[in-house]
This record gives sequence, structure tokens and C-alpha cells, in this order.
Amino acid sequence: MIKIENLMKAFGAKRAVDGISFNVERGEVVGFLGPNGSGKSTTMRMITGYYAPTSGTVSVGGHDVVESPLAAKRLIGYLPENAAAYTDMTVRGFLEFAAELRGLSGAAKRKAVGRAVERCFLASVLHQSIDTLSKGFRHRTCLAQALIHDPAVLVLDEPTDGLDPNQKHEVRNLIKELGRSKAVVFSTHILEEVDAACTRAIIIDRGKIVAQGTPDELGRPLDEVFRRITLPDTVNA
Repeated sequence: MIKIENLMKAFGAKRAVDGISFNVERGEVVGFLGPNGSGKSTTMRMITGYYAPTSGTVSVGGHDVVESPLAAKRLIGYLPENAAAYTDMTVRGFLEFAAELRGLSGAAKRKAVGRAVERCFLASVLHQSIDTLSKGFRHRTCLAQALIHDPAVLVLDEPTDGLDPNQKHEVRNLIKELGRSKAVVFSTHILEEVDAACTRAIIIDRGKIVAQGTPDELGRPLDEVFRRITLPDTVNA
């Protein structure tokens, strides 16, 4: 569903993403791991069409995200890093608005909103305005908008950011469940999420893929593997 070939993104002289290639198929949950500043979010933004690649290609469902952006984006549910929402809206109002942006109306819109509310455990705050929500509930509301149109591909940037331990457990289980029928890629720097939700993991450091495989293939303990193959911020690129 997601095919990335020789993808590169430069900002001036700096290569934030430096010639990476990988695929994500339906039925996979791929964790995209790396230290802060490794190129995870930049890659996510190119998959979703927010950034145009400097070189290389991204296709989603056979659609090139640069040449056929609307066809590709119709297949994607995207939770960006530090996802924003219209804080004067209620949770229901925001999700209905998101559904309408995806072309849903009437009974289809009501069904989509109900499904997203149930999946993201939002029933208790459905009628609250978003500016009154905790950080965790705001993040779950933004996750719900990514699911509103039941997309074939999910691109989730730090999907458990700001959640308490119980909420993290719920969201990890949800990602695992969704991965049975969708292609899911999510970025994280929390290594325990690999075991909790991923069928495969890709580790990126300074814009390059340095390892990939199942959690068992990468080796144990994963935190030691991660430290061994990635460089700390104190080391010059």
C-alpha cells in the first residue's frame, strides 16, 4: 500500500531524509523508530503529501503522492505530530466537520462519527468543547479524525504522545487491531511500543535507515540495540 523509493528531503545543505526505501503492506503495523531529529516526522510528511520530496518517490495504493495527490490522500488517515484541532468546537462538532471534509453526509456521516468515537473512547467527552479537554483526550480526538473515513492506510506520528499509561495501552491495542486490515506506519521513540503493537520496525538515524525487521530479528534487548546503532545528539553528523 505504501511504497517508498530512494526518498530524500533536503532543507538547504541539510539532508533530513537521505535516500531511504521501504514498503508497508496491508496487514502490517510498521513502527518507525529513531532519535529526535532523525527524520521520522519529515518522512511522515512526505508520505502524506505535506512535503514534496527533493528526490525519490512515494506512492500510496499505487498513486504517486506528487503526481496524483488527491487519489493518494483519499486513502490516508493522518495524525500529525502535535496535532491541532479547532478548540472552540465540541468533540462531536469537530468529528462531524472532519467527516464532511472527507465527503461523508447523512447516515454515513453519523455512522463514521459513532465508529470513531467508540474506537477512541471519546463518549464521555463527546459534548465538551476541545479547549476544555485534557492533553490526552485532545490527542485521542485528533486520532479519531484520522480514522473518520475508515482509511486503508494510517500514518500516525507519535500516536501515544501525552497519553497516560491506561490510554497508551488502549491506543496500542487499537493500532494492533487496525493493522489486521490496514497498512499502518507510526513513528515513535518509545521502544516498548514495538513489542506492544508492531509486526515490523524500521530504525532511522540522521536520515538513513540503519536497521529493520521484526522485533525478534532486530535483537534483544531492543533499547541496547537502539543505542548501539544510533548516534547521540552530542555526536556531530
